[in-house]
Amino acid sequence: MKKLLIAVTLFIGFHSLAQDTSAKAKALLNEVSAKIKSYDNISIDFKYSLNNASENINQETRGNVVLQGEKYKLNILGATRIYDGKTLYTISPDDEEVTISSNNTEDEDTITPSQMLSFYEEGYRYAMDIVQNVNGRKIQYVKLTPIDTHSEIKYVLLGIDAQTKHIYNLIEIGKNGTKTTLTVNMFKTNEPISKTLFTFDQSKYKNYYINRLD
Repeated sequence: MKKLLIAVTLFIGFHSLAQDTSAKAKALLNEVSAKIKSYDNISIDFKYSLNNASENINQETRGNVVLQGEKYKLNILGATRIYDGKTLYTISPDDEEVTISSNNTEDEDTITPSQMLSFYEEGYRYAMDIVQNVNGRKIQYVKLTPIDTHSEIKYVLLGIDAQTKHIYNLIEIGKNGTKTTLTVNMFKTNEPISKTLFTFDQSKYKNYYINRLD
């Protein structure tokens, strides 16, 4: 009976702690979301890495993206992706091909550039995680676990600069053992951008094969 009471007491204590850390995590994410939504546009330079030890995969690359609402222009792995809010254009100079699609993602578990700074607002449980000191910056991690048990994502760690409330990095752990990490190297806001930045000009790609998926 005594052991049972101790177990119940511990359970209540851990349950209260879980609720507390969940509330703190949600409050912090709300701060981040509000800060991001206050900007007209965001320009990011980032490093992207993908690792899977069992498959002997170890890739690293750099890229940049400009975001304005749902629209974005992403440069990565030699290709450019332009999303104008309705249509996604993927331009591959190596293949001399442009793929046109109304879908902003090929996979429901994929975190697209336009969702990168807000994907966590739906479909996850939250919990405060570790704090790290990165070059004098206090980075608070929030652990996000998908509510959907069928998700290919095991969990996501979102690193947040405690002072600026900007996202420092995103670490996604897949159920297949794949770890993808996106680290923000440069974060600028409200930069002057061209009115045609998110417009696809087909006349620039006359010799390209146009692959329409819709």
